[in-house]
Amino acid sequence: MRQLGKIHCQEINHDDNAPWVIFFHGYGADANDLKSLGDVIPTKKTYNWLFPNGPLEVPIGPGWTGRAWWNIDMMEIQRAMETGTHRDFSNDTPKGFEKSRDLAMEMIRQLKVPWNQIILGGFSQGAMLATELYLRAPETPKGLVIMSGTLVCQDQWKQLIPARAGQKFFQSHGEADQVLGFKQAQKLETLLNQNGMKGSLLGFRGGHEIPQQVVTKIGQYINDLG
Repeated sequence: MRQLGKIHCQEINHDDNAPWVIFFHGYGADANDLKSLGDVIPTKKTYNWLFPNGPLEVPIGPGWTGRAWWNIDMMEIQRAMETGTHRDFSNDTPKGFEKSRDLAMEMIRQLKVPWNQIILGGFSQGAMLATELYLRAPETPKGLVIMSGTLVCQDQWKQLIPARAGQKFFQSHGEADQVLGFKQAQKLETLLNQNGMKGSLLGFRGGHEIPQQVVTKIGQYINDLG
C-alpha cells in the first residue's frame, strides 16, 4: 500500500516514465477489488496502475465491512429493485461526493504525474467519481473509463463536458443491471456525446459486473489513445 495525501492505494509500478491508469472501486469493495485488472487488461504500451482505497468504512454484511467514497442508501436502491425500477441519481449531488473528489484530487497532486498521462476510471460508485474528476481536472486527462456507472450532477456536468470536446471515453453497462439501471447509463452516454465528447456505451448481457468482453474492450480503448 502507498499513501498519497489521505488516501491509501494499491499500485503496480512498472516504469516511472510510463502513463498511469487510476481505477476507483465501487461501494463496499476496496483497493484490491479492481487490482487484477492491471494484470489482465491487454495494453501494447507499459502502464502503471493505481487502485485507491475509499476513505469510508461501510458494513456489507454481518461482521463484514468494505470501503466507499460516500454513503449510499442501499435500502432505497433495494426498494426500487423490488418494484422493478431503478433509482435515478441524475439530478443528485450525493452527500460526501465533493469531499471524496477533493481527497482524490489531492491524491493525484501527490502522485506528481501530468494529467495528460493519467487515464481515470472506475466501477459503479467509483465510475461516478472518476467522471467527476475527469471533468473537473485543471487539465484534460488522457482518458476516461466508465464501468457500470451512472449519471449524477447532471446540470453541472453538462456545463463542464464542452471543455473536453473531442476527447474519447469508454463506457460499459450490463443490460440487466439491477443496481444501476441501463437507461440511466444511456442517459450519461447521451449527455457526454451531445456536449462534445466521443464514445459509445458497450451494453452486455449481464448485471452489475465486469465481464471479459469489457476487459478486452478497455484494452482496445487504451491502445487507441496512443
